[in-house]
Amino acid sequence: MERFLFAAGAVAALLGVALGAFGAHALRDRLTPELLAVFETGVRYHFYHAFALLAAAYAASRWPEGAAAVAGWLFLAGIVLFSGSLYLLALTGVRWLGAITPLGGIAFIAGWAALTWTALATSRSA
Repeated sequence: MERFLFAAGAVAALLGVALGAFGAHALRDRLTPELLAVFETGVRYHFYHAFALLAAAYAASRWPEGAAAVAGWLFLAGIVLFSGSLYLLALTGVRWLGAITPLGGIAFIAGWAALTWTALATSRSA
């Protein structure tokens, strides 16, 4: 599982760089400042949680009996739901997509809680 999470974190970071560059160069003249800020928020949280996936991979290798894999899946879900909904909202202007964003935020929070649980509640071996 830790290899998958590490690869997912690396791919998420790669996509974060690509989407950030796309926003900075291709969207600057095409979106309103408000929608560009929405897109940039998606990129920022996408990036934070790419690194969180790498942390979950490390935790899964160190404490395999913990909830690190659950944390990794929650971080992935958060990137898709939170950042993905913001990307789509910015690009399409469809406002109801904003209703999906909090579900991604909840996934992020739950992921951090699972990672905390893994670090504090698992055995100190490894």
